[in-house]
Amino acid sequence: MTQLRPELFLPEPEPREVKYTVISVDDHLVEPPNAFEGRFPAKFAEQAPRVVVDDDGNEGWIFNGERLVQVGAHAQAGRRKETVEFEPARYDEMRPGCWNIHERVKDMDINGVWAAMNFPSGVTGFCGRVFTHCKDAELGKAAVKAWNDWLFEDWYSPYPQRMIPLGMIYMADAQEGAAEIRRNAERGFRSVTLPERPQGLGLPSLFSGHWDPIIEACAETGTVISLHVGSSGGYPTPKDVGPARQPLAATLFGQLSLAACAEWLWSGYPVRYPNLKIAMSEGGIGWVPMMLDRLDNLIERSGYGLGWSDRPADVLRRNFWFCTLDDPSTIDLRHVIGVENIMLETDFPHGDGTWPDTQLVVEKCWGHIPPAELRQMCSQNAATLYRHPLPPVVLPQD
Repeated sequence: MTQLRPELFLPEPEPREVKYTVISVDDHLVEPPNAFEGRFPAKFAEQAPRVVVDDDGNEGWIFNGERLVQVGAHAQAGRRKETVEFEPARYDEMRPGCWNIHERVKDMDINGVWAAMNFPSGVTGFCGRVFTHCKDAELGKAAVKAWNDWLFEDWYSPYPQRMIPLGMIYMADAQEGAAEIRRNAERGFRSVTLPERPQGLGLPSLFSGHWDPIIEACAETGTVISLHVGSSGGYPTPKDVGPARQPLAATLFGQLSLAACAEWLWSGYPVRYPNLKIAMSEGGIGWVPMMLDRLDNLIERSGYGLGWSDRPADVLRRNFWFCTLDDPSTIDLRHVIGVENIMLETDFPHGDGTWPDTQLVVEKCWGHIPPAELRQMCSQNAATLYRHPLPPVVLPQD
């Protein structure tokens, strides 16, 4: 176990009282240094992603001829406030639960989290863009398979009741991507991470036809499409924004999800595949009532979407799910969104996550909500969507 630098961390927290059964549908992992060892074909073994140390003692990944400087971008859980202004550049600057599955489960127990789904980190990008952009397509495809194999064997399999397996695909080859979705589904993967707006990564848009085989594979296998906010780039901030860049980009997360959700809706995929499941991750829910109102207005005033068998707002409620840390103002509009469409996240180990006090956050912001609805939003909706087991007793009880 890597020895932590104690000056960076708060005292170890005590386990929190569990009042709510929580499934977090948006957490993150940091790939450990040995994640890719022994998982590449022999001809690519020397080109597999690996961690190296620079002259300043910082650790970083090398792949595809590039150095990915930050080992654990945003892996700030448990850090003292005065130390979070710089990103972890070494494994000893992160809690081991960021990259060690056994320690991760301990951190979940501290936080009162029953199960979690984890997005990939800096070495791949939230949706695997680094591997898709590999100069050698075959190397990129091998990297995708190796990452999926690592996640299944080392991250999911030791604790199958605690982890929801999410995979990635090589996105530039739609047939290859569809085959990987099916390969993963056969061994229990429940979701795939795709970019919010693919054209932002230089890939064909949702309206191009490129994604047809991938969407068909998701619908056929029941694989949930998880769209992480910022997975295709952030808000286009002004060049002279200076130190306001990060807070401005974070403020506009919801705007990114709104735009992405609209594109996925009007792509027509949810109409062609009524059983398609799409989850908007880390974008909050504040924008959803506005979008539903707007969709109804389009029908009433402009007639857009009248050619669909279902109203666009009804398609949104049928095919999309939304993820929130708390959204204390919008949660009282939960019936407009659909209580069955809202899921909880902790965003561990990012700086804006609610670890180790997710239980207290839920109590403070949602404590006035009836227990049956709390059970839905905190865990049951996620369990149903991702086909994941719940514990024998689901809290809060009536």
